[in-house]
Amino acid sequence: MIDFTNASYAKLGPWDPRAAQDELADVLGQGEQILLAFKGIRDSVTFTSKRIIALNVQGMTGKKKDHTSLPYKRVQAFSTETAGSFDLDSELDLWFSGLGKVRLEFNRGVDIRGLGRLLADYCL
Repeated sequence: MIDFTNASYAKLGPWDPRAAQDELADVLGQGEQILLAFKGIRDSVTFTSKRIIALNVQGMTGKKKDHTSLPYKRVQAFSTETAGSFDLDSELDLWFSGLGKVRLEFNRGVDIRGLGRLLADYCL
C-alpha cells in the first residue's frame, strides 16, 4: 500500500481517461467507469464511479505496480485549496476512516473545484 503518511502524493496533472482505462483495465470492477484521471511522472490517481485508485509505479523498470483502492464510502471529510498568485499548485485533502489524511497536490490548470463537486456527489 502507498504510504500516504510520509509525504504528499506526487504533483499531478490531467491524464487522458482512455490511457487510464488501458492502464487500469485489470483492476476495474464490473461497470466501474473512470470519471477523472491525473498523472505525475510515473504515479497516478484516478477517480472512478466507485473509488479512488492510487497507482504507485515501483522499481527501475516500472513493472512492479501498487494499486491502492480508496472507496468513497470511507471518506469522512475533504478539503480543496485553489491555486494562488504565488503558490501555483492546488491541493485536495481527504480524511479516510482507518487510514487518516491523504493529500493530493495538483499542477496549475487542474479544475480543483470540479474535483470537489465530484467528491460531493460521490461522498456526501
